[in-house]
Amino acid sequence: MGRRGKPTANAMFYGEYEHTIDEKSRLTLPARFRAELAAGVVLARGIDACVDVYPRATWESAVRARVAELDSFSREARQLKRHVFGGATEDEPDRQGRVLVPPALVRHAGLDREVVIAGVDDHLEIWDRAAWAEHLKTVEGSADDVAERLAEKRS
Repeated sequence: MGRRGKPTANAMFYGEYEHTIDEKSRLTLPARFRAELAAGVVLARGIDACVDVYPRATWESAVRARVAELDSFSREARQLKRHVFGGATEDEPDRQGRVLVPPALVRHAGLDREVVIAGVDDHLEIWDRAAWAEHLKTVEGSADDVAERLAEKRS
């Protein structure tokens, strides 16, 4: 975030934030990111069991453009397009920074009332709190192996 809460050209999201989804399926986004998200967000099915939240501009340049260019004659490309675009929805945070999480996305991620919002560089991910804890156990158990394999690819 830029000075005085003004959005920067390349927003970077990081950290973990515990929040709750209210009875109307609204989720309050972390206050520190509201300026970057004020112009609107796209909520979509995550590849993992989560909901991805992108600033609208990032969605257009980083996700939509890449997925849309895939060859629709490929079965895998069609499946990925359905997964990504079929569950996507746009919203604008209200004055309290809340967005509506549609029922299909709640089901996809298995969200309950208590969630974790995780910053993942260019977007946020919404995870069920228990699923996030389990995911972290798995990742932390293999992080050193993954880091080593990735380092070998750079060589």
